Amino acid sequence: MLKLRSLLFVLFCLPVLALAQQLPTPPSLAAKSWLLVDMTAGQVLAAQAPDERLEPASLTKLMTAYLSFAALKQGTIKLDQDVLISQKAWKTGGSRMFIQVGTEVKVDDLLKGMIVQSGNDACVALSEAIAGDEENFAQMMNREAQRLGMKGSHFRNSNGLPDPEHYTTARDLAILAGALIRDFPEEYAKYYSLKEFRYNNITQPNRNRLLWIDPTVDGLKTGYTAAAGYCLVSSAKRGPRRLLSVVLGAASSNARMQESLKLLNYGFQFYDGVQLYAKNDPVTTLKVWKGQESAVKIGFANDLVIVVPKGFGPKIKTELVSQQPLMAPVTLGQTLATLKVSLDGKPYGDYPVLALEAVPAAGIVGRMVDTVRMWFN
Repeated sequence: MLKLRSLLFVLFCLPVLALAQQLPTPPSLAAKSWLLVDMTAGQVLAAQAPDERLEPASLTKLMTAYLSFAALKQGTIKLDQDVLISQKAWKTGGSRMFIQVGTEVKVDDLLKGMIVQSGNDACVALSEAIAGDEENFAQMMNREAQRLGMKGSHFRNSNGLPDPEHYTTARDLAILAGALIRDFPEEYAKYYSLKEFRYNNITQPNRNRLLWIDPTVDGLKTGYTAAAGYCLVSSAKRGPRRLLSVVLGAASSNARMQESLKLLNYGFQFYDGVQLYAKNDPVTTLKVWKGQESAVKIGFANDLVIVVPKGFGPKIKTELVSQQPLMAPVTLGQTLATLKVSLDGKPYGDYPVLALEAVPAAGIVGRMVDTVRMWFN
């Protein structure tokens, strides 16, 4: 949860980039909307209309997958569970895995049919297995979107078939895809890099052609409708860095692949990740008044990594601004300071610094002693 909150905070608030004249020029893409995020640092590296509401098409299935993985974790469904295929699931149009009404299909196969083959029928079957019917599942989707901080999204179905009230944004899709990768890393690795799946004697390839073009790409999902155009959410990991690309509204399947690769290459080639502090390593200690301890260690709940243009690492400067005087009690994870990062003398980002330990309030005598001491400080 801390990692997810950090990602959401950065996607909406940080970093404060004030170096436009020195930053690499982002590529121009032939698409309606796009976003490039360095997931290791949580930084947006390039964006065009990231908050424009657009039809998500089959990118909707990222939310269906997220809720399916959550249901597996909670024990609501199991991978080897047989799901009875309803008339509604069987009749669902668009891309299909070709399940048959009245038959039983294992959850594992339905997940592969949804993720690899983009089966709309598989989505309906999973939604019915998890929530009873697709309408209830859509309510779950919207609750989860709200919890994740997807402020520009609303879902009406599990598969992305067109509906006037079914929409999302590039930024929301980045939040969702990032949460899926972070919250369910084993499931992500198992399903999203599969290049093909065979069911009912029909073999269908994964529509994410980047899986064949770039070996560092390991997901995520394509989408297409006439209104949405050709869309692709993709992720690649090269060394310690993972980038996430969202491209919406390209003119063709080849264009969405090429434009996504252009974004990913830009992020890897022109930026470096720099770790400033390791998880739970103290940045410093702060004086605490009226507490059972006289000082508290502060730092970061996760590795603090920032991304800067290549060659700019030595130009990073930091300044710690803390709250003074600091009174007990102090709770674990409480924000106590801000790390101000500058790059080549210009503001680059502000990062909250947290208490790495709790400091309970002192007894009445200790509080009185510190009250007197504060008179002389």
